[in-house]
Amino acid sequence: MKVKEIRELFPLEIEKKIREIRQELLGLRLRKQTGQVEKTHELNALRRDIARLETINQEKQAVA
Repeated sequence: MKVKEIRELFPLEIEKKIREIRQELLGLRLRKQTGQVEKTHELNALRRDIARLETINQEKQAVA
C-alpha cells in the first residue's frame, strides 16, 4: 500500500487492514516452511506494509 492511500483511511479501517495483512503474512510464513512460496520477497513487502500502517495509525492517535 502507498502512504497516501493509508492516510486516507480511518483509524478503525487501518486496524482492520493490519489484522488482514498479519493473517496473510502468517499464511505465507507457513507456506514458506513447507517450500510452497516462490516469491519470498512478498514476506518483506507485507512486513513493510504493517510497519507503514502502524506508524500512520500512531501518528493519527497522537494528533487526536
